[in-house]
Amino acid sequence: MIRLNDITSQVLSYHPKADIELIEKAYVYSAKVHQGQIRLSGEPYLSHPLEAAYILTQLKMDVTCIAAGLLHDVIEDTHASLEEITAIFGEETANIVDGVTKISKIQFKSSKQRQAENVRKMILAMSTDIRVILVKLADRLHNMRTLGFQSEEKQRSIATETLDIYAPLAGRMGINWVKYSLEDLCLFYLEPEIYARIKDLTARRQSEMGKLLKEIQNTLTEELAKANIPATVKGRQKHFYSIYQKMVDQDLEVSQVYDILAFRVIVKTIKECYAALGHIHSAWKPVSKRFKDYISVPKANMYQSLHTTVFGPARERMEVQIRTWDMNRVAESGIAAHWKYKEGGVTRNTDEKQFAWLNELLDWQKTLEDPQEFLDTVKMDLFPDEVYVFTPTGEVKSFPKGATMIDFAYGIHSEVGEKCTGAKVDGRMVPLRTQLKNGNIIEVITSSKQHPRKDWLSFVKTPRAKTRIRHWIKTEGRDESIVLGKSILEKTLQQEKLTVPNLLKSEQIAAVAKELSFQSGEDLIAQIGFGKISPRQVVGRLKPKLTDDEESPQGLVGKMVSRFTKPKGDHGIKVDGVSDVMLHFANCCQPLPGENVIGFITRGSGVTIHNENCQHVKEADPNRLVAVSWEPSEKSTYPARLRVSTVEGKGVLADISTILSRKDANITQAEVKTTVDHKGISLFTIEVEDYAQLQDIIRSIKKVKNVLVVERLQDA
Repeated sequence: MIRLNDITSQVLSYHPKADIELIEKAYVYSAKVHQGQIRLSGEPYLSHPLEAAYILTQLKMDVTCIAAGLLHDVIEDTHASLEEITAIFGEETANIVDGVTKISKIQFKSSKQRQAENVRKMILAMSTDIRVILVKLADRLHNMRTLGFQSEEKQRSIATETLDIYAPLAGRMGINWVKYSLEDLCLFYLEPEIYARIKDLTARRQSEMGKLLKEIQNTLTEELAKANIPATVKGRQKHFYSIYQKMVDQDLEVSQVYDILAFRVIVKTIKECYAALGHIHSAWKPVSKRFKDYISVPKANMYQSLHTTVFGPARERMEVQIRTWDMNRVAESGIAAHWKYKEGGVTRNTDEKQFAWLNELLDWQKTLEDPQEFLDTVKMDLFPDEVYVFTPTGEVKSFPKGATMIDFAYGIHSEVGEKCTGAKVDGRMVPLRTQLKNGNIIEVITSSKQHPRKDWLSFVKTPRAKTRIRHWIKTEGRDESIVLGKSILEKTLQQEKLTVPNLLKSEQIAAVAKELSFQSGEDLIAQIGFGKISPRQVVGRLKPKLTDDEESPQGLVGKMVSRFTKPKGDHGIKVDGVSDVMLHFANCCQPLPGENVIGFITRGSGVTIHNENCQHVKEADPNRLVAVSWEPSEKSTYPARLRVSTVEGKGVLADISTILSRKDANITQAEVKTTVDHKGISLFTIEVEDYAQLQDIIRSIKKVKNVLVVERLQDA
């Protein structure tokens, strides 16, 4: 087990003048409050914060961060309070501890929601002090190292979360050794068989590869020395998860993976980096399309290096990374490399570019309410597969693979994305869904008349673009739908010779909205504008409220069958000669005036009207059936479903729509499918006045060229 002396000695090795009193005090406090607690491994609980703190010393973190590492579980797992931590250790340490502490006192609807809210809390804390995530990564790394003591279900759950969130976060922070360690541990628990096969392969090749590593390392050093390029060369075998990714990407078996050697060449200057690259390429043949220049175009986490793959001795593929010592420090320590010890304390020397992605995450946590959507957005942004493109002025922009012109436009500015009408790649016009490629020079064309479209969501890749498009649809798009819905509803009311003053604030409209499960009249009108609610359906419910103070009878079953309920005395149905009865029409058979109907007494909800031939009636309790009949009433409309089968031919749907319009049948829903034998299946829900009108419509559609079958759908 790690001891306090191991931690303080490590700190003093990279910062001889560090005041380690805070670390010692944090150790004593942590030991006191965790006393008696035992981990599943059987070790004292204190072993965990000690291990986490030691990992932080490997990142060469400051005294405050390491003290927070020792205290990171005290609020969550002991009687300690945030106020007490603040009083004893100061606000800076307390804020880091609070940022790492999970939200435990709130009841969540699902584990997904809990996970999302914990990630939100961590991101918010990171924005104030980035050391929060460094402590969290140290905590997670040690937990993964001791995960074997958890249940198998817990192992898979924690490993999945680690692979989705924390390993990519370590990569974003540029702390690659932590990222690689987490990935290998996750592979061990998520794919144990593959892990074992990779381990066996590397073990069998260990002697051969070890000898080859040494030979190539010496050869590289000698060759570069001949070219007057003093360099330090380090060799290693790739980590297991990297080999696993190669197997998945190239559909290979373990035995087919050969390029598992990697070398790092460290030189003094950038000029020497490119000189070393040229010399290596002249000595060994480079593998086509495997060169990447992260020096001129750094990664988002400010990682810089030249990457190339060459055919080395014995035609063995090997990856070579070439960088300066400063680049190597950043590559190994990532964000921790920006913490500089100076006389009298520690200061941060951060680059705004490195934290641009963090600002994006902060924006998303404010706007994305759905837990799954938020987690998916975070995961997408954390994965490092990127392409690099240029603006017309030469500015470099990075995007995830698969990103499109729309993503690029939103990457410039939200307004540019919203007004984007086209794009040029290297001076040539391309469709908006065209994917970005490395080295493209992109020019966005905008128009003040343009606005985001829903179909953009089907091909954009970046969370920023998706978030902004959805936001526009929910705000400006909704406003447009309200205006359109209001206009449509007003025209429908005029046709019925009805007037509703101040439509958006009408109490009657609000009442109808509530009946249809909307929160407000404005929401209802917006859905009319979106085309999701029929204006006639709304007017049917609204009419009795405007002509009679009595509300139309409503019941739970009535809402469930999605039928409007007729008002008392005006429902068009007599029940055993009585008209003043609460009733509604069944959605299964959707009876129409002119058809033989029968009533079924529904407990607590009056009478449900069915077609006499409805299957549900045949299976119903005969003691609850009651005779009903149609009676003359004002014109009302009723829903009917049709299925039209067609063969391929131009204008078939247009002809059908024309017939429905000419026959004064309103289409409330339509769905078109194509079968494997290229026949069309069109499903329509229409509103008609009676059975005779429906039969007339069916006869007319049957006469349309290329129509095979027209049938009314019932018992759905």
